[in-house]
Amino acid sequence: MSAAAADPIYVPDLSRVLPAANDRTALSSSLQIVVLLTILAIAPSILLMMTAFTRILVVLILLRQALGTQQLPPSQVLTGLAMFMTFLVMAPTGQRINERALQPYLDGRLDQLTAIDLANQELRGFMFAQIRAAGNEQDVYLMHEYAVQRSIPENETIDEHDVSTAALIPAFILSEMKTAFLIGFRIYLPFLVIDLVIATVLVAMGMMMLPPVLISLPFKLLLFVLADGWHLVAGALMASVHA
Repeated sequence: MSAAAADPIYVPDLSRVLPAANDRTALSSSLQIVVLLTILAIAPSILLMMTAFTRILVVLILLRQALGTQQLPPSQVLTGLAMFMTFLVMAPTGQRINERALQPYLDGRLDQLTAIDLANQELRGFMFAQIRAAGNEQDVYLMHEYAVQRSIPENETIDEHDVSTAALIPAFILSEMKTAFLIGFRIYLPFLVIDLVIATVLVAMGMMMLPPVLISLPFKLLLFVLADGWHLVAGALMASVHA
């Protein structure tokens, strides 16, 4: 025990990485780097929540459930398809962000905070456009009430600039999920009819023990392929986004 206690403890030299505690400028820079790395780590998730990705992915998953194909197509395929469709429908917004914020910042005509604010304005405009098109303004009122900690009368009009981004993002996500569920309901209807018809025929034939899903799956796949379902669903999804 005494020999082990006598062994020196080596501490790595971090002076080249971390600034001295009495250097306020260097310490501030280190904190900025830590904050920046944290933001970069969660930025992809935040950006996905501020785009049409949620709507597209939820609809594609509901479509898979309506078809009754269990895990086909795989979740990775649906996520990848939703990602690239999101890139496509968000291209106009991305182009405006590039012209108003990114390129002026790279050219040195804007500082970092101004560029971020301009990009945020474009994303806010996109989110407000989707909420208005879906008629889900009540979600904005709900989140804004919690943000300002006061009840808002129904006849009071809220200016878009008064709604914080922290309140707008959850309102936008709720609106997107409502819209996705409505689209999914319309997709479900024809497949539900097929399931009911197959179940009725099986009962009439006295084949109650045979699972209707086993018989209806080929007919649903045939209907989906003949109607060019992937084309129709993808087109309807992209047309529903007001970029």
